[in-house]
Amino acid sequence: MARNGIQYSDVQQAIDALLARGDTPSVQRIRDVLGTGSFTTISDHFRLWRSEREQNRDVPPPKGVPEVVVTMASELWREAQEVANQALLHYREDANRQVAEAQQLAEDAKQQAANAEQRESALAEHLRHMEQRLEALNRELAASQTSEHHWHQQAEASQEEVTQLKQVQKQLESQADAQRDAHSNALSEQQVAWEQRLAQEEQRHEAAEGRLMAMLDSAQQTRAQEEKTFQKRLQQSEQRIEALSQELKAKQQALHTLQLEASQREQQLGEQTQQITSLEKQQQVLTEQLDEAKAALDRQAQQHAEREAALQQAWQEKLWSRMEALQTQLTALPDALSKQGSEPGQ
Repeated sequence: MARNGIQYSDVQQAIDALLARGDTPSVQRIRDVLGTGSFTTISDHFRLWRSEREQNRDVPPPKGVPEVVVTMASELWREAQEVANQALLHYREDANRQVAEAQQLAEDAKQQAANAEQRESALAEHLRHMEQRLEALNRELAASQTSEHHWHQQAEASQEEVTQLKQVQKQLESQADAQRDAHSNALSEQQVAWEQRLAQEEQRHEAAEGRLMAMLDSAQQTRAQEEKTFQKRLQQSEQRIEALSQELKAKQQALHTLQLEASQREQQLGEQTQQITSLEKQQQVLTEQLDEAKAALDRQAQQHAEREAALQQAWQEKLWSRMEALQTQLTALPDALSKQGSEPGQ
């Protein structure tokens, strides 16, 4: 809305002055002519002046004005409009750019406000969590203080128990000393008993060693006798091995002979196998020939049966025809006899 400082009449006078000088009216030039005023107020008045000019453009010229003057005025008016539009195009673009920048700044401000609200919400949430954490820590501190008092009581009780345990330890140490002395005495007595027992064991060991030496001598004599017996048996075994070797040679020769005979028999068997194979092939050929002969015989038998059936059928047909002829003759026989009987009477 226009301010009270600059009136529409002032803007109109400035526009008339610019047109009189041949300048194209614009917001900046109008302000230069006026020397004061805001761009918004001047722009509103200038927009109103243009709308009135558009409305008055189609008003017919007064009567009596020459047509040439009217045409020239129309051309001048059109050119003035084009110049004004071209001049206003720059300001429109500038105004649009400023509006776009203002809108962008407004969007940025809105985004910053939204971000600030989000940060404020996050800080409030963080503050709430911190307060909850502080309350939890206060509760934990109270519980820790209670636990500390409890542990102090337990420490005092433990101290008293340690004192009692130290007294018990002293008693146990005195008992351990007494037991250690008794154990030392028992060990001394046991060592004396072990020494006596060791002497007895040494005596038994010497006696056992004597018996062992006697047994060793007896074993050596027995071994000598066993060696003699072994040598004798070994000699007998060698003689037996030699005899077995000779027998083995004889059996090997016999085996070689048997192998030769077996080889000959295998050769004969191979020849017989070949003969058998040849005979089997001949048998197979003969079997095939026999099958073919049987098939031919079956075909001949079938053909014979067919011919016999045909002859039988022909014979039956011929027999039936003869029987029919005889039947006809028998039927005609009474008439013939009657005719023959009538002829002699005549």
